[in-house]
Amino acid sequence: MAAVAGRRAAGFAWARFGLLVVFVVVFLIPIYVLLVTSFKPLTEADPGQAWNLPQTWTTEAWRVAWEKLAPGLWNSVLLAVPGSLLSCALGSMNGYVLSKWRFPGADVLFTLFLFGMFIPYQGVMIPLVQLLVGLNELTGLDGVFYGGIPGLVLAHVVYGIPICTLIFRNYYVTIPDELIEASRVDGAGMLRAYWSVVLPVSGPAIAVVIIWQFTSLWNDFLFAVFLTGPTSWPTTVMLVNIAGAQATPYSQQMAAAILASVPTMLIYVLLGRFFMRGLMAGALKG
Repeated sequence: MAAVAGRRAAGFAWARFGLLVVFVVVFLIPIYVLLVTSFKPLTEADPGQAWNLPQTWTTEAWRVAWEKLAPGLWNSVLLAVPGSLLSCALGSMNGYVLSKWRFPGADVLFTLFLFGMFIPYQGVMIPLVQLLVGLNELTGLDGVFYGGIPGLVLAHVVYGIPICTLIFRNYYVTIPDELIEASRVDGAGMLRAYWSVVLPVSGPAIAVVIIWQFTSLWNDFLFAVFLTGPTSWPTTVMLVNIAGAQATPYSQQMAAAILASVPTMLIYVLLGRFFMRGLMAGALKG
């Protein structure tokens, strides 16, 4: 019986392994097409030869894609880095107050925060444009809020507050209240307890929010089209514009797509081990 059970367990293990290999191969097929097409000359880069290796290997598509995409990559950095950090800071403070410093109406306020997650971008586009145009006129900074990166950062930070608050609030409810009470006994106020007790153990939640917001900001297209001008277009808008008038330069598009995806992949590689830990924290509480 033991031998039969052992063989059955080994069979299940090999079946799972084979299934995982199939999933990996299916997942890597688009990446294979991206890579091989990006190294083809324009004469070979067409859908009919998508699976074929290049007959002539060339990096010309990468050079052209970099020249066209470089301004957009820098604009995306200016958008995603400060936007992610601001969203993280605001979400952390909101989550801390809503989880550890209870006040009348805290649950109602938290519910209102959550409603913000379900408002579609399209529903706020016109009032958002009017708001940013008004900020330009109020500050006298033409092209900064509406038409520039700062306005796009502001829109994403405000729109990201609900999800960032939810992640941090659910994480902070797992921190024992006794730690906060002990800091109060030692004379620490609200901000000191946050800075000295809560923030040092917030690593997993910070990783989740940074990954979430960085990916959202880097991949944004709709807000970028409506709220920025050509000099402030991020990577996604520049990527769409890489197309020919008579023929589509597939090799350049594939190279540009890989270049545009590298930063988000690096963020996942650097912070991915904290992602599920932070995402699941608080799942059974709060």
